[in-house]
Amino acid sequence: MTRAEWESLCDRCGRCCLYKLEDEESGSIHYTSVVCRFLDLENGCCTCYVERRRRVSDCLVLTPENLSRLEPIMPASCAYRLLAEGKELPDWHPLCSGDPASVHEAGIAVHGWAVPEGEAEGDLDLYIID
Repeated sequence: MTRAEWESLCDRCGRCCLYKLEDEESGSIHYTSVVCRFLDLENGCCTCYVERRRRVSDCLVLTPENLSRLEPIMPASCAYRLLAEGKELPDWHPLCSGDPASVHEAGIAVHGWAVPEGEAEGDLDLYIID
C-alpha cells in the first residue's frame, strides 16, 4: 500500500483525536468528549498534521508497522482497525460512498459534540463517554 493509499483510509471522523483515559487496574480505555486543540472540528483534519508529534508529545502516529500495537485504542469504527481485524469498510466510509460528507451524515464524526481541550473545565473524568 502506498503512503497515499494508507492516508486515504482516514475518514476524518476525529475520534482518534479524542482524549482517552486508561483504567490502571483493568487496562480498559475510556474515551472522553474532549478533543485535541489541533483538530479542526469542521473538516476532521489536524491543523499541524506534519509536525503533530513535535507539537503534541503523546500524539500517536499510526503506521502499518505499529497498527497491531495501537489497534486496541483506535475507535471501533476506524478503517485502519477494521482492516486489521479483517473487516469491511462500512457504507458511510468516504472510500465506499465517494462522498467525504458521508462520515458526518452517518453521525460518526465528532463535529457537533466534541469539546476542544481549551474549553474543557475540570478533570477529564467528567467527560468520559460511552
